[in-house]
Amino acid sequence: MTDPLILKRLPHRPPFLWLDRVVEINEEHIRAEKFLPEDLEVFQGHYPDYPLMPGVLLCEAVFQAGALFLSQSLGNGEDVPAAGVPVLTRILGAKFKREVHPGDTLDISAKLIERLGPAWIMKGTVRVGGKVAVQVEFACARKEA
Repeated sequence: MTDPLILKRLPHRPPFLWLDRVVEINEEHIRAEKFLPEDLEVFQGHYPDYPLMPGVLLCEAVFQAGALFLSQSLGNGEDVPAAGVPVLTRILGAKFKREVHPGDTLDISAKLIERLGPAWIMKGTVRVGGKVAVQVEFACARKEA
């Protein structure tokens, strides 16, 4: 079951929602989780004989965590969604360090590095079993819907 905060603050919905629950969120960072079920459709087509989670989708999970962080921060923690839609504006770099497989639980984090006008520069990580799978730096901003 998806955390209600995620559904309230993000425009994403299944099958393209890569966050299940928020573990922690504060003024500096966010931590969330996503369980990857064995029957996830993407595994049927991405190396079916050796199923791997695509790195781009691991990055997307981080981007969604960053968007949720931005939306929550701009909404001042209130129960109403922040105006506009959080969108990815730049990928500054990504490092893929470890494979991710069906049955893994992603520990997703994003933290604010700096704000430059409307841009929020962030750094995020996906860990599996306490080990880094992906690190990515990116920027996002809020677009008026």
